[in-house]
Amino acid sequence: MEIKEERFVSWSDAKKILEKKAKEKELGYEQKNALEHLRKFSKLTQKSMDDMMAQLDKIDRLKERHKAAIIDMLPREDDDLRMLFTGEIITISDEDKKKIISIVKKFA
Repeated sequence: MEIKEERFVSWSDAKKILEKKAKEKELGYEQKNALEHLRKFSKLTQKSMDDMMAQLDKIDRLKERHKAAIIDMLPREDDDLRMLFTGEIITISDEDKKKIISIVKKFA
């Protein structure tokens, strides 16, 4: 198998990719399990996810992997948000943390 592209995607995006692949061909064991998991735990619609991503794009310090993690985990409290950035070399201001939590609460 050849890796064509590597990027961070949210659970909703991964679900969409796997569902498209499932229509084209039989999924492997791991892919089937991943799709089943994503169907159970992916909470946002594609439109909500796109809108949320657009709002998170306005926060300069966030990288793609941070935005994907926020969309997947939907942290509603400061402690939940802090857990997402454990081990990361990034400093987010208290104002940006409040913005992130406010954005999440709009969509969750």
